[in-house]
Parts: sequence; C-alpha cells; structure tokens
Amino acid sequence: QLQLVESGGGSVQAGGSLRLSCAASGLTDDYNYMGWFRQAPGKEREPLAVIYTGDGATKYAESVKGRFTVSQDNAKNTVYLQMTSLKPEDTAMYYCAAADYGLILDPNEYYYWGQGTQVTVSS
Repeated sequence: QLQLVESGGGSVQAGGSLRLSCAASGLTDDYNYMGWFRQAPGKEREPLAVIYTGDGATKYAESVKGRFTVSQDNAKNTVYLQMTSLKPEDTAMYYCAAADYGLILDPNEYYYWGQGTQVTVSS
C-alpha cells in the first residue's frame, strides 16, 4: 500500500505564492509517477502536473504552465508543487496522487490519492 499526505494549503491574496507538499510512505518504489490535481466545487477534477521521480522529468497542464512548478526530494519521499502568481480561479482542493504507468495527466491512471489540501485565493 501507499499513503499520501498533502500539506501547505491555505489562504493567499491574488498574486501570492504557496508551496504544497506531498509526503509518501509505503510502497514508494513501485509508484514513480507523482501527479498534482485540483477540484473546485461543481467542477471536474483537473490535472495540473506530474513528475517522474526516476529522473525528474515533468509535464504540465497548459492552464498552469509557467506559474506552477513540480519538484521532488526523493530522500524524503516528498514531492512539491510551487505555485506563484495565484489567481482567484486557482481556488480549489488540491490533491497529489501516485501512478506506475507513465508521465501522463490522466487522473484515471492514478491509483493512490491523498486527502487533499485547500487553497483559497482572494482578489
């Protein structure tokens, strides 16, 4: 099994920054693709970014490319999502998830999910 715990969410004004963390424990060697997703009320779960922990390769959704950066600290079994230039439309519950398939932004390919951390951006 794999356990994922997100942290770092909170409230921030538009234009501000936040860094989200996702700590993994359990069978971490079997799931080397770590994705970030978000879901706002009444909306579908939206992929944001994914990182391959083997070499640090990344892929981003166009909606956040240039503003969000995903990174890793393999010694801590932790991945991060650095968010800058935040906008009110970024307000959502943010989730991390683990997969073993590839560097893709498809939530259906992710097997384990964290509990989420709330991000609220005010104007």
